[in-house]
Parts: sequence; structure tokens; C-alpha cells
Amino acid sequence: MTPAELSRTVRHAVCRAVADDALPGPVPDRIMIERPRPGGSGDYATSIALRLAGPAGRPPREVAEILRGRVATAPGADGAIERVEITGPGFLNFTLAPAGRDRLRAELVRTVLRDGTRHGHGDALAGTAARFAPAAEERAALWTRTVVALLRAQGAEAEIVPGAAETLRVTPVGAASDTGSDVFRRLGPDAARWALLRPAAHDRPYTGPDLLVQRESNPLFRVRYAHARTQALARGARQLGLTPGTPGYEVSEPTHTGLLTALGDHPAVLEAAAGLRAPDRLARHLEHTAEAFLRFQEAARPLPLGDEKPSAAHRSRLALAAAAGAVLAGGLSLLGIDAPEHL
Repeated sequence: MTPAELSRTVRHAVCRAVADDALPGPVPDRIMIERPRPGGSGDYATSIALRLAGPAGRPPREVAEILRGRVATAPGADGAIERVEITGPGFLNFTLAPAGRDRLRAELVRTVLRDGTRHGHGDALAGTAARFAPAAEERAALWTRTVVALLRAQGAEAEIVPGAAETLRVTPVGAASDTGSDVFRRLGPDAARWALLRPAAHDRPYTGPDLLVQRESNPLFRVRYAHARTQALARGARQLGLTPGTPGYEVSEPTHTGLLTALGDHPAVLEAAAGLRAPDRLARHLEHTAEAFLRFQEAARPLPLGDEKPSAAHRSRLALAAAAGAVLAGGLSLLGIDAPEHL
């Protein structure tokens, strides 16, 4: 069961509750499905009960209880949802059945490979219009341009215009003797953009020379190195005549879990980075994705070694590596940073 399918299942449960006069209408057009928040459980969660509680005049947990039983008997839920729990003020948490979880993971990889570097782009903020004031300070100007790109990737209409417009405020680069122009001149465009976008808006960016060092202590190097490794694996596979396969049961391997979670979270991260005007969220997510990929490729070995014969597991792992490469390249592109094939 994919998040989209789960959304439809929950919406069907809401429709039934309205039809049974257990809840008042109207039925929301869209049910948001997300990862469980701290204190939650399972694979996915929704806050729909909190949204419906006001119109219903009932406590959110009571509304969640009304929906829980109807979700369990909704079309498509049988065999796909193992458990529905209520946590916190009224969140519905869903644990997928093992077969459903494996199907979800395989579908995720196929979706990323289909979307390529545009994975996570969509219409989540369609109908939103954002107008930003031009910024004179270099970091604020870069932050504004990047937020515009993130918003457009989510279907919003966003532009920078003079006059009455939203102003994005960030902590400047530093002293007047070390301007944004100086940072770009010293570090080059990619490292400079990372230095100015990676810290949160209220944090002063670090622009020291070790941002150019090609070693593991440099987060940007780790992200770009992880992407380069995905490309190296693809080249190695071509030399062996090995093509990425359709992900199957192999996605349930424990070594895959962290990377699959990072890839699955990518669309929500892009939406949050756009809506909250926070490109730093994307930068930190790319770090997390890179770490997850590097752990995966060390433990799972996407390419056969020595006399080992290529197998379906290798082809599945190559598909997952290619998906990771697409997410890393797409995320870096939204930050205006190059994703080289070689380092």
C-alpha cells in the first residue's frame, strides 16, 4: 500500500463515517499521509482526526476511534494494513503488513527511477502565490532565490518582485570585510552555496577553508561523494553487462531500510523546505540520504565480487543505488549545486 493508496483508504473511511452520521460533512478532498511524529508508531500517520474534531464538536481521539474501525474494513485495507493505532492527541498510526511494506518499498524505488532528479516535485503547493522582495545582502539573496526554486518545484507561483512582498530574513554572512561575494570568490560557487544554505536562517554560516577539503569531515564532500559512488556503480554494472532490475523481495533486507526511509521522506522534505522557506532542511536531508546510501553500499554490495555470479539481488540493489543517485542529484540541483559523476 502506497501513501496515495493509504490516503484513499482513509478518505473512504471518512466518507463512511459521514454517511453513517457518525461525523458531519463535508469530506476533505485530500487526506495527508506522513511519517509518524515523535511519540508515534508504525509506518505512516495522519492528523485527519484533529482536523475533523472541530466541525464534529468532539475530542480528536474520539474522532480517531470512529475512523479506526472503518479504516480496518475499508476497501484495500484487508491484508495491507496490519495495525491501526491512536497516539498523542488523536493521530492515526498505520503499520503495514509485511507484504504491503515490501510492495510499498518496491513501488518507491520504481517511482524514483521513473521521476529521476525530479522525484519529489509535484503540486503540493499548487494554488499558492508567493512574492518576495529583492535582498541586497548576498546570503539573503541566495536564500530567496533558492526558496523560489523550491516553491516552484511544488507547483506554487513564486517570484521576486519590488514593492510590497514577503521579505526573507537570515543572519548575514559575517563582518563587512567578509561579504557573500568574498565567500564565492574564496570557495567557488558550489561550496559557497552549501556554506550559506546549510545552516538554519538564524545561524551564522561558517565559511572556513575546510569546506574545500575532500574528506569525510566535509558534509558537502560526503553528499557529492555518495552521488559519485552511485555513478561509479552504474559504470561498473555496465561493464559487467548488468542492468538494474525491478525491485522485488530484496527490498526487505535490513541493509536497505535506512536508505529506503530517506528516499521515502524526500517528497515531504521538499514540501516542508518550500513551505517553511527553509532550504537548510533539504541540505540536512541530503546529508542523511548520503550517509544512508554509503552504509547501504558497504553492507549490501550492489556489484558481484570476484567469481560471484550476478543475481536478482544485485540488480535490485543497483536499482536502489540509482534511485539514491537521482535523489541526491535532484536535491543538489535545487540548491544550485553541481552533482559531479567523478570526484
